[in-house]
Amino acid sequence: MRFLLKLLLGLVFSVCALADPYLGLPPLPIPADNPQTSEKIALGRLLFNDNRFSSDGTVSCASCHHPDKTFIDGLPVAKGLNGQTGTRNAPTVVNAAFYETLFLDGRAKSLEDQALGPFVNPIEHGLENHQAIVDVVQKDTNYPQQFKKVFAIKASEITIDHVVKAIASYERTLISGGSPFDRHLFGRNHVMLSESAERGLGIFKRKGNCVTCHEISWNNALFTDNRFYNIGVSFKQLTPILDDLIAYVDQGKNPDGFPLTALQRSELGRFNVTKNLSDIGKFKTPTLRNIALTAPYMHDGSMKTLEEVVEHYDKGGDKNRFIDTKIFPLHLTQQEKADLLEFMRALTSP
Repeated sequence: MRFLLKLLLGLVFSVCALADPYLGLPPLPIPADNPQTSEKIALGRLLFNDNRFSSDGTVSCASCHHPDKTFIDGLPVAKGLNGQTGTRNAPTVVNAAFYETLFLDGRAKSLEDQALGPFVNPIEHGLENHQAIVDVVQKDTNYPQQFKKVFAIKASEITIDHVVKAIASYERTLISGGSPFDRHLFGRNHVMLSESAERGLGIFKRKGNCVTCHEISWNNALFTDNRFYNIGVSFKQLTPILDDLIAYVDQGKNPDGFPLTALQRSELGRFNVTKNLSDIGKFKTPTLRNIALTAPYMHDGSMKTLEEVVEHYDKGGDKNRFIDTKIFPLHLTQQEKADLLEFMRALTSP
């Protein structure tokens, strides 16, 4: 009888919570110079899915961020023009509107800024400049009228800034809260988590040390602190050149001039932005929301399952001289690992 009552209560609370996809999320930040409108969002969605914004007409934003795949591509590293592969995993766009910086190294400060980058990346969209996109938009049958309605401008006045503002507005609608965890903690519906998931929440907060970087606040949880860490993933790519690179930087030289492969340059992470040696190998803390749906994991897509991720942290990562002090062996039992995994699965929104 108690089980049946718990099940019925869970169903009632679930139905009620489905009406609140923002449960567990903070207020959505909207730039003063790019307010949301339904027309702008609709335009941004079209632009997000337009394959013509690439040198061969085959790549759109949605190519790496599929709407039917939780806005990822499911690949270890992103694939662009002619099957070329990059060096980093494509993160989900869902809830990216809450990030303080964009890209895994944090080189963009806004969704508008982030949208500019892939268009002129030779592996991704492969355009020589942003004017190519403006040309497509201005010559299109429908776009000029839509831009006029949204921005009150003529076709000749359309710029790439208008394009990325529309795309960013659409991306700010890709919001996902109201998971079983949210309904448990913020909805005060304590029948939403299984006993295993509830134990996993305790491990997440304490022995697992996860909450240190994947933050949970008293009234919301982004599951990221928007900071950068070296967690001991793929650092071996840098080992052969690390001493020479450090010496080069210590001589006051610009590290951009140091000879590296594309993979080695990518593995420098946050250092590529700040040029601070202490940032070598650091990458942004990803959100854990919908984490069960966004495999593979890590900045290089090197881990196929959440089980691999838990094992990585349990052993304290792969040691290197720049690994963060927050990464250390956890000594979790098999039951604790199973409970932690069950909790992470409870972060999936309906």
